[in-house]
Amino acid sequence: MSLTPSQQEAFRALAADTDGIDLEVYQRFERDPLDPIIGLGRRNLRIGFFGRDPGRDEVRYGEPFIGAGGQLVRKALYEHLYGEKMPDFEASRAVGEHFFWINTVPYKPVGNKAWSMKVKRHFHGLMNELLISRWEGRTLITLGREAFLWFGINRPRAERDRLEAFWKREDRFESSIEVTLEDDRGQAQTFTLYPLPHPSPLNQTWYGRFPGLLAQRLDQLEVRPDHLLL
Repeated sequence: MSLTPSQQEAFRALAADTDGIDLEVYQRFERDPLDPIIGLGRRNLRIGFFGRDPGRDEVRYGEPFIGAGGQLVRKALYEHLYGEKMPDFEASRAVGEHFFWINTVPYKPVGNKAWSMKVKRHFHGLMNELLISRWEGRTLITLGREAFLWFGINRPRAERDRLEAFWKREDRFESSIEVTLEDDRGQAQTFTLYPLPHPSPLNQTWYGRFPGLLAQRLDQLEVRPDHLLL
């Protein structure tokens, strides 16, 4: 599933008004820095992944979650679904078609630093709209603190505090939490978040444990080849 022309134009307009997009990398791969990198997928996919922002490889291929961290996710998905090692890069792209992919901001930042709250707010309305109206699933595996706490943006203080408190729990990577989003048109939808650590190789604390934690989540959510759609 792709963006509608009006959504594409809305993203391009916001990007044109955003400082910090890594123009050098977009230029290197001959990509338009105003085009958002959003995976989306079929409307009726049961499980979604919500991450932070694209990196260099995501710009290169025009797909989210395709770089080092994304490959860690995709390898675990492939092994879980098919019971064997993922054979190659093309297999990693193909396995992604069974899941919905989305980020806090669909543009690569300079230096791969997390986008500021100002920029995340800048894109929040559009990302909300995609989650609420372009996807029928309501189960999201979030990757890292930035992605998880995104769900508190523009919500009441009590809700932000509730998310912060959940993230501090020892069992946050085994538990889940429900959150409600509302888009600019007043449409609301409740999602269940299943947080995991960020899968970056730089995340030394959790990188080695990530595949096992993701496998645990996939078991918890009964992810299997005959149970990928709503």
